[in-house]
Amino acid sequence: MSAVNSTFPSSAPIAPDPSRVARTIQTYLAPGLALREIRPLAGDASNRRYYRAVLDGGPPPSVIIMQLAQAEEFKQSEEAVSGTGKELDELPFINVLAHLAKADVPVPTLHYYDVDAGLLYLEDFGDVTLAEAARTADPATLESRYKQAIDIMVRFQMEATTPADMGCVAFHRRFDVPLLMWEFDHFLEYGVVARRGKPMCADDWAAIRREFEHIADTLAGQPRVFVHRDYHSRNVMVDGERLGVIDFQDALMGPATYDLASLLRDAYIELDESLVDELAGYYLDRMAARRVVWANRASFRRLFDLTSIQRNLKAAGRFVYIDCVKHNPKFLPDIPRVLGYVKRNLAKYPELDELRRRLTPYVPELQ
Repeated sequence: MSAVNSTFPSSAPIAPDPSRVARTIQTYLAPGLALREIRPLAGDASNRRYYRAVLDGGPPPSVIIMQLAQAEEFKQSEEAVSGTGKELDELPFINVLAHLAKADVPVPTLHYYDVDAGLLYLEDFGDVTLAEAARTADPATLESRYKQAIDIMVRFQMEATTPADMGCVAFHRRFDVPLLMWEFDHFLEYGVVARRGKPMCADDWAAIRREFEHIADTLAGQPRVFVHRDYHSRNVMVDGERLGVIDFQDALMGPATYDLASLLRDAYIELDESLVDELAGYYLDRMAARRVVWANRASFRRLFDLTSIQRNLKAAGRFVYIDCVKHNPKFLPDIPRVLGYVKRNLAKYPELDELRRRLTPYVPELQ
């Protein structure tokens, strides 16, 4: 097993050359297409940049251009990884995209990859994320959209998992105890120490890590399926009646509860508890229809809640990291939401009382 590691591109790219983009569109996309304009799009927490190329002579009327900071460095995951260290001669984004497309997961079509310029020309799913759609949706539409997203997740766990495709980098990476503990430690380093500006008591630190290890052991011991790793409402696009999935390059093998926790315990949209219960049950029903049955649904819910604790603590630490290291504070307002989930889940299980008691003095949102 390779050591857990994380690589981040070190330099931001300049805007794409319009003349090069125009030549690429004319040469490698559909005949008769011409570039009208290039519009920058809001980015995410990565060093990638995104643009919309508006076209004449389509379809398509537009394509999305993903611009890499450094193509070679992008061959490394921007997240910490744990696994066998498979060497790739292509971008993880392209590698995982091809695998998901074969499993009929709605990922964007790759029209062309301009290797020298570090530009990927992708199908345009539009501007509306599930997060944005959820804010204005009536209850019935909201439930329907989330059930669509769960149906896609079931495809990850069924068609994209079996049979294993060892040509896909995701099958060489996994949520094991070292990776889960790296993420817990990332929270302690940034979500506690850096956020407070002073170290923790050594006894508390050791006791908290022991509790984290118990959770990591439980989650790592579950059967592994294909996991998107960041399957939340900003990585699901609403394109008319269909949904599209983006930002899947860090996929790996992990517990079935991980993507479900990402979706239902989202940093950006807080769903009513009654809807979370309904959607968790819907997921179990959909898996049962595929002959994957959880006989004890209470046991599944406990695993879901433990996964949520791990995922949400990692997110809180990550948001502080992005502020401290990448100088991007825009995720800081989302920290109270994810820590609110943690507070409620810690209170549900008596066996987590030690963790709650030790951690609460360092995290105001848990009080």
